Amino acid sequence: MDSVWIIAGVVVLIVLLLFTGVSIKPLKYIGSGFVKILIGALFLFFLNTIGGQFGVHVPINLVTSALSGFLGIPGVLALAAIDYWVIPV
Repeated sequence: MDSVWIIAGVVVLIVLLLFTGVSIKPLKYIGSGFVKILIGALFLFFLNTIGGQFGVHVPINLVTSALSGFLGIPGVLALAAIDYWVIPV
């Protein structure tokens, strides 16, 4: 798909939202979810950096980032335990 069409679609969507009005609450929840997913990816990056010495490597993808972002440190530890004991290489 051409990048011009993507940009045009985003602009049309923004103009449409400006004219119709949009509730702020759902956008706040979506933004909070994106921030948590990014924090989860950061947690997993540090886990892979430190855990590489011990043979622990958890792939960083949307599912693992969301799990570690929403559950926090216990989620990261659960993913590390699953990688270390349940799925040994």
